[in-house]
Amino acid sequence: MSLIIVKNLVLGYESRAIAAGLDFSVESGDYLCIVGENGSGKTTLMKTLLGLSEPVSGTIEIGDGLRQSEIGYLPQQTVVQRDFPASVKEIVLSGCLGRGGFRPFYSKQDREEAALNMKRMGIEDLAGRCYRDLSGGQQQRVLLARALCAAKKVLLLDEPVAGLDPIVTAEMYDLIAELNREGITIIMISHDIAAALKYATHILHVGDAVFFGTAEEYLDSAPGRMFTAREGGGEA
Repeated sequence: MSLIIVKNLVLGYESRAIAAGLDFSVESGDYLCIVGENGSGKTTLMKTLLGLSEPVSGTIEIGDGLRQSEIGYLPQQTVVQRDFPASVKEIVLSGCLGRGGFRPFYSKQDREEAALNMKRMGIEDLAGRCYRDLSGGQQQRVLLARALCAAKKVLLLDEPVAGLDPIVTAEMYDLIAELNREGITIIMISHDIAAALKYATHILHVGDAVFFGTAEEYLDSAPGRMFTAREGGGEA
């Protein structure tokens, strides 16, 4: 059974549609990349999947026993967030807060989970460092570790490599691909069409034309041919 089924979804603000005709499903183990023009509604779609925004119309069905508490989310960072004065360990631990309702303290399991995810991201040596003193790539690893504290099944990523240099970008893509191989379903917004075609099992194109299918099918579609030519993407 599908984890997420989206039917005839229309997105917008105050009943004004910015994206329409969205029909797609996400299966366990998928790696879905959401691509499209700026302002086409990609981030709005992700927030709607998370229950943070209401659709204008259409439905989102959650299946296969998936609970909201099993979905991790890595949003785009703001300038203020990059300067957050907390330790790496504190930030990663905060990812456990949404799992069990209000609790005045972290459990032993929470601390073990945070330590495990810091190790998975290769940042265990940074646990006591202040987050704002880290490089952009290190900060993204911290935020990914935080999201993993919530993500038992699904991880939603909004432009996780934005602003990173090519070497760190490649490392981040490899980390995300490894998480997918470990069984975590990935839903990622990306402007990097070459990387999307390299890593994704499926592509959702949002814009004037809507497409959903495999990465191979996207290359042969009208939206795919047009977008990849304009963005300089292609076979990776």
